[in-house]
Amino acid sequence: MSITAERKAEVIKGNATKAGDTGSPEVQVAILSERIANLTAHFKTHTKDNHSRRGLLKLVSTRRSLLDYVKKKDEARYKALLEKHGIRR
Repeated sequence: MSITAERKAEVIKGNATKAGDTGSPEVQVAILSERIANLTAHFKTHTKDNHSRRGLLKLVSTRRSLLDYVKKKDEARYKALLEKHGIRR
C-alpha cells in the first residue's frame, strides 16, 4: 500500500523545483497522489477494508489542503499541478 523508497525518490526527482527539494507543495502533492493511487488500486480487490479507507480519506484531505494553499499563493502552479497529476476539481 505504501510506496517504496526507490519509487518515492523517483517521484521527488520528477517533481522537485530545485536540487534537494523534498518539502515543496508540488513534491508533497505528488507523493500523496502516488499513495492515493496505490490505495485506490488496493480497494479494487479489498472492498471491505474500511480501516484503510479511513486512511485514504485522510490522505485526500491533506492533499486538498496543500492544493488550497498553492491556489492561494499562485494560481498557475495550482493549475499545473492539477493537470500534471490528473486531479479533478
